Amino acid sequence: MSESTSEKIGWIGLGQIGTPMALRLVDHPGGLVVCDVVPDATRPFAEKGVEVAADAAAVVAAGATLISVMVRDDAQVREVVAQIIAVAPAGTVVAVHSTIRPETAEDLALIGARSDIAVLDAPVSGGVAGASTGRLAILLGGDAAAIERCRSAFAPLAELVVHFGPAGAGTRAKIARNLVGFIGYVAVSEGLRLAEAFDLDLQALGKVIRHTDAVTGGAGAIVLRDDTGPLPADHWLRPILAHSAALGEKDLDLAVALAAEAGIELPLTAIAQAGLADALGVGSAPVGPEPAVEA
Repeated sequence: MSESTSEKIGWIGLGQIGTPMALRLVDHPGGLVVCDVVPDATRPFAEKGVEVAADAAAVVAAGATLISVMVRDDAQVREVVAQIIAVAPAGTVVAVHSTIRPETAEDLALIGARSDIAVLDAPVSGGVAGASTGRLAILLGGDAAAIERCRSAFAPLAELVVHFGPAGAGTRAKIARNLVGFIGYVAVSEGLRLAEAFDLDLQALGKVIRHTDAVTGGAGAIVLRDDTGPLPADHWLRPILAHSAALGEKDLDLAVALAAEAGIELPLTAIAQAGLADALGVGSAPVGPEPAVEA
């Protein structure tokens, strides 16, 4: 039995994502103790025989040595983690799953280290669906040894666990990841507005978008290199991304023309039209034969 399998887990914060995450730990061999300021949130756990604590200090008193925190914002995270640090024994690990400011993660890691308590920033990506099915990604910043202690405890929660670096790095990675998602929502809304202007079935288009993104990997499929600068002329990716940029510019030109015909403005589309090739690191490039990609 690994160390984190035998350690008792504490869980503080049973909201929309925290609840399905914690429910996946009900049968954790080392035991589980949960806490939330809303008594009703703990009822499903109590009904399953899980120990319920009144507050963060009581979670520590119950013997939890790996404590997950999934509360609303920076102020709540600071308050809860301060309560834990005040009473927890040396060697306790606190994983903050909330999406907070990187500076908050860094501050708490420093404060915890003074008492030999590892505070990790461990935000998650995958939403309620990922939390309910154990398919989340956990993006980690903090002490490597503490993260290793958590891996077995994280296994029921996530299919992907990535250590990005020191305290704050996991949070910065989560912010970057969310930026992609939320800008994507705006892009989808512009596509729907364009389709709506020509009386197209939006639900049918949504099916197409979801289907083809599942096939191609969507926007994340272009993350194939380690920097965002211009690609050298001899880089193996340059012909592939130059071809993609040229086709994309053509298709964006068509979208802009359709928008003009319909009399609607698509500001994000205009930004993409002007900057696609540079974003891909290839500058403007004419459409050539589609490059062969070796398997």
